[in-house]
Amino acid sequence: MDASPPPTPHGFTVLGIAGSLRRASYNRALLRAAQELAPPGLRITTREIDDIPFFNADVEEAGVPTPVTALRAAVQEADAFLVVTPEYNHGVPGVLKNTVDWLSRPARGGVLDRKPAAIMGATPGLVGTARAQSQLRQAFLFTNTYAMMQPEVLVGRAREKFDAAGRLTDEPTRAFLVKFLQAFAAWIGLVTRPPAGVAGGPP
Repeated sequence: MDASPPPTPHGFTVLGIAGSLRRASYNRALLRAAQELAPPGLRITTREIDDIPFFNADVEEAGVPTPVTALRAAVQEADAFLVVTPEYNHGVPGVLKNTVDWLSRPARGGVLDRKPAAIMGATPGLVGTARAQSQLRQAFLFTNTYAMMQPEVLVGRAREKFDAAGRLTDEPTRAFLVKFLQAFAAWIGLVTRPPAGVAGGPP
């Protein structure tokens, strides 16, 4: 099956979030690099998650907080979802897991249901957030989110790959990020294409 994205007037839109609140974080910088290097037809917008409150069913029952509603709407409107995660203590940062918990509601039919997604991450360590990314994939099983499996962007030794201004300067990493984003565009097209026999789908 041809995995190329179908031609559309404006291409695909991607909503990206970084799972770090630190303004100078490597993962925010990696998300900016993805915006810079996105191929034609792939437009990446971003939203902050620092105003997302702790998930609490009592709060949800009283009324979903405005920042959560806004983020859900942004994810819903985008063609795909890009998550850039640090790794804290071998796992997903609490602020990012909390955001996924809010996005997972309601338990069936939430904004992450059948949403094409991709995960990447950067860390000063050597493993490039592999454990955190694995944990996110487990959460996405429950939310029925179609996370791209390969290629994986696991940026280790991040101090050596970004300059003082937060720009990704390591050329092999930049080249691989381009390939990742091209694959993501193809993945979005594959996931969102109507199945055979449905109007607009392949014969």
